Amino acid sequence: MEDALQRWQSEKTAAYLSRAVAENEPDPKRAKLFEKMAAAAENQAGILAKDLKTVPVFRPSMRSRITVFLLGILPPRAMRNVLSAHKVRGVSVYRTKLPEPEKKDESGHPWPTSVDEIGQQHKNYTSGTLRAGVFGVNDGLVSNTCLVMGVAGAGVGASEILLTGVAGLLAGAFSMGAGEFISMLSQREMFEHQIAQEKDELERYPEEEAEELALIYEARGIPLSDARDMAKHLIANPEKALDALTREELGLNPEELGAPMGAAISSFLTFCVGASVPLIPFLLGYDKEGIVIAAAIAGVALFGVGAALSLFSGRNAFLGGARMLAVGSVAAAATYFIGSLFGASVA
Repeated sequence: MEDALQRWQSEKTAAYLSRAVAENEPDPKRAKLFEKMAAAAENQAGILAKDLKTVPVFRPSMRSRITVFLLGILPPRAMRNVLSAHKVRGVSVYRTKLPEPEKKDESGHPWPTSVDEIGQQHKNYTSGTLRAGVFGVNDGLVSNTCLVMGVAGAGVGASEILLTGVAGLLAGAFSMGAGEFISMLSQREMFEHQIAQEKDELERYPEEEAEELALIYEARGIPLSDARDMAKHLIANPEKALDALTREELGLNPEELGAPMGAAISSFLTFCVGASVPLIPFLLGYDKEGIVIAAAIAGVALFGVGAALSLFSGRNAFLGGARMLAVGSVAAAATYFIGSLFGASVA
């Protein structure tokens, strides 16, 4: 169990940030929710204070002060991931629009009418493997194409270009894989820590946790009396209660916290695929004309990757492909030009 002083500090910080969110939230319903969340966090801090011999004066950390400063510049919705990392409860309301009373929300999700339905609308989290794979292909293609063009601009032979390209492929792939593994592992550890905190709080003060959950559903359009009734029934089942609290208070799907190894492998392999594209003509034995063929193949691949990325962004596929081609072409031309300057100076 986490040290009582640390838990007290965590609750006081949550209250401090929840008040800041309420002050900067333009929507009255959400502002009211976070005011109540601040009060609930203060209440839980008071419970934890009973386990302390001496209750210290709360002083927000520099990280918390910076977060409050940013809340004065950016809308709370844009800060939801930062707030979630601070364990500010109720940030899940920023993933859907608040409904009018007795109506469905604007995103088409019906609001829960039973305990079994609570929290089930939060199914949009992914392990990050697909994301890592898509960006792995893109990064591999762009970075190694630029590397090959830069070396070619310096006027070296096909064998040197191939050697440099292979070295860039391996270095980039291992770097991407290691970076994704550390990033995803750190994210998962943070999420697991937050869920462990929720579990401990559920054991310490279940009634207060039920009230927080009820407040979240009230902000979403459910009458408070009905929300409290559902929350009390939910808290009676610890497993379902923890699942709902994780989804609704933290905005997390406990079943999909991220797969570090999967993201690392996906990123490594897809980077290799992307980075190998500009090397194809040199692997096939082309010499002087290899750079022209490499540029053509890379251009087609850049357009294809851009079009594929549009599937995730919802934008026009042709425009997405054209934009990626334009950006990649400018980067490749710039590195080729810089390489030619170095080649001329060495010669």
